[in-house]
Formats: sequence, C-alpha cells, structure tokens
Amino acid sequence: MRAAVLRGPGDVVVEERPVPEPGPDEVVVRVTSVGVCGSDTHYYEHGRIGRFVVEAPLVLGHEAAGVVTAVGPGVTSPAVGQRVSIEPGVPDLSCEQCLAGRYNLCPNMRFLATPPVDGALTENVVVHRAFAHPVPDSIGDDAAALLEPLSVGVWACRKGQVGAGSRVLITGAGPIGLVAVQAALAFGATEVAVSDVNPARLALAQDLGATHVVDARSGSVADLPRAPEVLLECSGHPGATGDAIRALAPAGRAVLVGMGADEVPLPLSVVQERELEVTGTFRYAGTWPTAIALVASGRVDLDRLVTDSYPLARAEEALTAGRRDPKAVKVVVHPQT
Repeated sequence: MRAAVLRGPGDVVVEERPVPEPGPDEVVVRVTSVGVCGSDTHYYEHGRIGRFVVEAPLVLGHEAAGVVTAVGPGVTSPAVGQRVSIEPGVPDLSCEQCLAGRYNLCPNMRFLATPPVDGALTENVVVHRAFAHPVPDSIGDDAAALLEPLSVGVWACRKGQVGAGSRVLITGAGPIGLVAVQAALAFGATEVAVSDVNPARLALAQDLGATHVVDARSGSVADLPRAPEVLLECSGHPGATGDAIRALAPAGRAVLVGMGADEVPLPLSVVQERELEVTGTFRYAGTWPTAIALVASGRVDLDRLVTDSYPLARAEEALTAGRRDPKAVKVVVHPQT
C-alpha cells in the first residue's frame, strides 16, 4: 500500500509499505478521506510540536474515515464493509484517568500522527475496534473524517456548559472555531459572536449561523451588544485571549481551545473580580456519538468547511495549501485516488 511519509521538516514522500494485519480487538480500515490539521502542517514545517519530536519517518494525518476491510480475532463490531469514522486516540483503558472517565488525559495515550505513532495519510490503517465508529450513509466520507475536529468543538461546548439561551464568543474562525459555531448553536446557544482577522472566514461563520462577527483588525469584542457568558478561545493568540476574557460577563466561563504560545498574560484582576472560570481542553472523550448525531440530523454541516481535496500523491501540496490560499479552510486528502 502507499503511505505519505514525513522524513523531516519540509520532506514528504509517498512510499510503499506492507498492508497492516489486525490483532485482537483491532480492525483494518481502508482510508477514504483524511482532513489536514494545523498540527500536521506544524510537524511538516518544524518537525516537532512541543515535546513531541519527529525522530523517525512518520505518517501524518489523524482526521480520518474509511471502510473496514478486515477484523482481528474476537471482533464482531464493526463488521467488514462498514463505513467508520476513526477516533485517533487510543488510551490504555486501565489507568486512573481512564477509569474516572477522562480517557483523553490518559498518560499512555497512543494518538495517530503523534510521534512515534503513524497516522492515516495512507491507504490502510489499523484501529482499535472501539475507536472505529460506524457512520450512516447520510454522512459522506469527508464529513466522517471531520467528525474529529467537530469533536473538539463538542468537547469545548461541554467544558463551557453551553446550553439553551447561552451567549457565546468564539475567537478564531479557523476550522475549530467554525465547528464550534455550529456546535454551540446545536447545544442551544442563541447568541454566537465570532472574532477573526480573515473576512472570508468571518463570512463563512455568518453563513453557518453566527449572530455577530467582529473583524479584529478594526473592531473589538468589547463592543458586542451583550457581554458573552462563555468564551471558546480557538485562536491561540495571546492578545485575542486577553481581550476576550475581559469581554466576559460576571461568572462567565473561558475555555481555552486554541494552541498558540506556551504562556499568555492572564488579566487576573478581571478573573477574580468577576469570578470567571478559566479551563483548558485536551482533545475529547466520548464525543463521537454526539458528533455523528449532529451531522446525521443536519444540525451541523461539515462539508461546508471543505475548500479543496488532493490525491495521496499530492499530500505535500495539501499540507501547504493553507499557506498558499488565505481562503482555504479545510483541505482533505483522498488516499485511494
């Protein structure tokens, strides 16, 4: 089978590898669609993210979907021929965090495309059966792959306790910010404001249901008609984070989703005087059933985010598409083409 392999910063080649065999509790998935994430681009450009360093050839891609082609011993579900969305992180299922239901915080997590674990920019991948989620035919291949970023938005909304009538501010209208818009509305938010510096992405946010948009080059989140109760910070920009926290209503909740600087200034007096809650997010836990239901019901439209697609042979172009086109939102790779 073919796989797109990162050999070092700026160096991706498509090479032949053996088709994997499933072990106990595993299935082989014929990959049909892979979303390109900012982390993939970061590994491509820099060869590392924080403490995770590419020290050996690595297959990128963790937003993936496909069809089950083989199952390991004892596996009855999913079955061969079933379309699945891949949840890319497999925890050990036995540590303190897993047993407490916080498997996203498992210290022994094996996550696709996080060194040294190979990802899904390949024709076939082995997945633990419990993390290959069957999807209905009403969800296309690209949308099935993008259930992964949608899960980030669903988890952020849960952490922010978004509910009926919530007023939500989302800073950053990249793919995660845009799925957060749709997730917040599906969770019952009635006011969803989005801030960004990219007019095309702000227009898309509005098309997806945002009630207010703020061009951060000329406007301020402090001037919204009503102070938001929940902040979903998806930009990772220190300045945007500080301004958005200052815009929150008393007793508001700030959920830090975007990955940017390792440290950001925190307006501590605002946090204390308004009794704000500030929390981080790390991936997700138990979100796929909700994400599948939201897309299958039409409450969330993931296909609207896809701006371009590439065959596996052009994976390197896919990894750099966002740098070339400011209107690019979500690029996908189709490994079977």
